[in-house]
Amino acid sequence: MIFDAIVLAGGRSSRLGGVPKALLDLGGESLAGLALDAALDARQRVVVGDSAALAAVLGDRMVLFAREHPPFAGPAAGVAAGLDALGARDAAPGSAPAGFVLVLACDMPRVASAVTPLLAAAREAAGAEDAAAEGESAAAEDAAVLSATRAPSTPAPADAFVARSPDGRLQPLAALYCAGAISRAVERHRAAGDLENLSIRALFSGLRTVPVDVPEGATDDIDTVEDAVRSGIRLP
Repeated sequence: MIFDAIVLAGGRSSRLGGVPKALLDLGGESLAGLALDAALDARQRVVVGDSAALAAVLGDRMVLFAREHPPFAGPAAGVAAGLDALGARDAAPGSAPAGFVLVLACDMPRVASAVTPLLAAAREAAGAEDAAAEGESAAAEDAAVLSATRAPSTPAPADAFVARSPDGRLQPLAALYCAGAISRAVERHRAAGDLENLSIRALFSGLRTVPVDVPEGATDDIDTVEDAVRSGIRLP
């Protein structure tokens, strides 16, 4: 399954005294680096934030850089910037387009453990859709006629596979989105002129989502000094 990845790393970190979350160190690796490595199998990876500061901690990783407009305009604007960067960079000649976009916030140190179940859920859903399509095709041939007004026998495909923690909370910043659905959502709000400071939940409202259970701690985020200390992060 081909997918691209967007890592959001452009927040103000106001509850951390302005220390950029993306640059925080856990076990010798930045949070931005951990999030990017969680998407190592992506066709293309883009990190959205301060490119100069991020480049200094990401080393020689092959990534694209983007910045939300204006800076600190929120996660929806960050997703839009990431999609723009992916669209501006052509994939390898002859390669198939990415069918999905993995979106990860950089402030979840253990988000890598969520990526495997997200990808597995999308693959399983794709397989079920293919099997259903083959079954309907065979049934149509056997019956020799298929009514144009017949109600579909299978549910509509999902637009997003969203991480769900053991306590039932959904995390839309640890999710795998169908490329077409995420692009349409961004363009709809871009046309309305309300991307700036739009919440991620508002951006993706109306999408058909499938909750995907992920391991405990996978979507725990770092918002405060206490969160950082609890996760073993030392603040500068």
